[in-house]
Amino acid sequence: MRGHSMSLKHLNIDTSWTLFLDRDGVINKKLENDYVKHWIEFEFLEGTFEALKKLGGIFGKIVVVTNQQGIGKGLYRTEDLELIHKNMLYEVAYYDGRIDKVYFSPYLEKENHPTRKPGTGMALQAQRDFPQIDFKRSIIVGDSRSDMEFGKRCGMKTVFITEEKTSGVDADYYFSSLNEFAQEL
Repeated sequence: MRGHSMSLKHLNIDTSWTLFLDRDGVINKKLENDYVKHWIEFEFLEGTFEALKKLGGIFGKIVVVTNQQGIGKGLYRTEDLELIHKNMLYEVAYYDGRIDKVYFSPYLEKENHPTRKPGTGMALQAQRDFPQIDFKRSIIVGDSRSDMEFGKRCGMKTVFITEEKTSGVDADYYFSSLNEFAQEL
């Protein structure tokens, strides 16, 4: 794929691997200068169900790690977010996909909280819940610089989702969507 000569195949990914996914811009459409505050505003990106079905058959664990500072800003509540995630998990499972757990950080950027990406707190929470997680056998798929930084700090492989040919973001691999990444495996 662009910007990288090595294919993902050489990683020999199997069920001992964990997939970490950012949410907005990877699973669902990002709202420009806004937050997904209610389920009605949540729109799956094209190919997401297909991707999660395929990825669920490959990776041992699939977890979502999402910064949600809209909670810290008082724009929506933890209960609103949990309902969105409950519905998201229901839809994914309905289409035979799998997400094992969703982690979120409600803190404001300025609070510099360790769970807020690029801090590694959510990865450590996931590892506490699933002790078999090995960061050296993990991939983070995200669409922001902080996702790639989070992955690098943990020692994961990094996959950057971007439509642009040159993103200026340092990552191991670049794809236009989660589904394009899934098809490469």
